[in-house]
Amino acid sequence: MIHCYSVTIIRTAADDERATIRELTLRSYAEYAEIMDPDSWRGLSQALRDALASDQLVERIVAEDDGRLVGSAMLYPAETDAYGALASRAGAPEIRLVAVAPEARGRGIAKALVEECIRRARAQGASEVGLHTSRSMRAAMAMYANLGFTRAPERDFQPPGAELVEGYRLRLG
Repeated sequence: MIHCYSVTIIRTAADDERATIRELTLRSYAEYAEIMDPDSWRGLSQALRDALASDQLVERIVAEDDGRLVGSAMLYPAETDAYGALASRAGAPEIRLVAVAPEARGRGIAKALVEECIRRARAQGASEVGLHTSRSMRAAMAMYANLGFTRAPERDFQPPGAELVEGYRLRLG
């Protein structure tokens, strides 16, 4: 199924787009190398690479603009170890790695990707959807708050040497 948001198409990624998603995500998150302390950045960078390389069951969702990928997100099903051994298994779908190419920011692409994840979680019958972020990701935190996500501190986790990873949830009515 394809949904259009402005001129951007939000759709399920094709299998042969994984390398493009990887490059886009790493480029999107590269700004945190300058914001985070070096240990926190190393931890985040490795977590990104691990998640992008994983063959774990996950919905890969992309934003396409004029035939080019400009954003992506991952939606993990409920009861999946979205963060491996770092966090407890969530009982709800989990949104991860929302990424927008730097040159495509400010157009609502991240919001459209998160809204698509929410739509898919609802369609699966989920009563809530979760996500995690950290204090360095201020723009993302503001967007999540505007979408109605609330803090879920019981879902926080602390990777060794990294920033606290804060849990959020959105109850789906």
